[in-house]
Amino acid sequence: MSQQLLKWIQSGATAEIADAVADDPALALWRDQQGVSALLWSVYCGQGMIREYLLGQLSHAGQPLDIFEAAATGNPDAVGTALGNAPGASASGAVNSYSGDGWTPLHLAAAFGTPQAVEALLAAGALVDAVSQNPQHNQPLHAALALGRNSESIQLLVKAGADPNATQTGGYTPIFSAAAANRRDLTQLLVSLGADPHHRNDFGQSPADFARQRGHAELADWLEAQPASTPPA
Repeated sequence: MSQQLLKWIQSGATAEIADAVADDPALALWRDQQGVSALLWSVYCGQGMIREYLLGQLSHAGQPLDIFEAAATGNPDAVGTALGNAPGASASGAVNSYSGDGWTPLHLAAAFGTPQAVEALLAAGALVDAVSQNPQHNQPLHAALALGRNSESIQLLVKAGADPNATQTGGYTPIFSAAAANRRDLTQLLVSLGADPHHRNDFGQSPADFARQRGHAELADWLEAQPASTPPA
């Protein structure tokens, strides 16, 4: 049933999940072999209806969210509660702990959550330069640009000390994600915060190359026209 549940989450089969949980309420608490919960999987898969259903089931069962679920769902109150309830660890330890699949709470809040959750984690001592323990080897700012793309979260991270020129696996800096997504607004924001628009990854590609390869010629032209070094605003 566990593998079937995951397939239902991935495909957005809300009715099937609701029927299965009605027969076996413990399914709402299911976790995979890495410890990633059904709720977190629904967030990863972008299944909003399932996410809300599982949140309701957990609330009904009196089951508090763990720090990773709280961060990924973007609830700052749940973040505070999770930090206070973290078993066997202080709040300072929990805020910089790693999920079974290698993410810190701040990575998850930056990628899937809200600026409010990002702010709550930073206030609790989350490290902006924490590197994920998985093949990406990236930092929360990379996650913010790859998935969340929320300008407020990005500014919060940089203000807290995140390096806009930090590299992840492959030599990619956060600006590559903005260029790939054709987000001129975020590209400009990153440049204003000190990102190098001409950085080259391990394959010799620049952000402009990345944009042009994806058909974003106007953004590529803009990137190529930037000064070689742009100081933070």
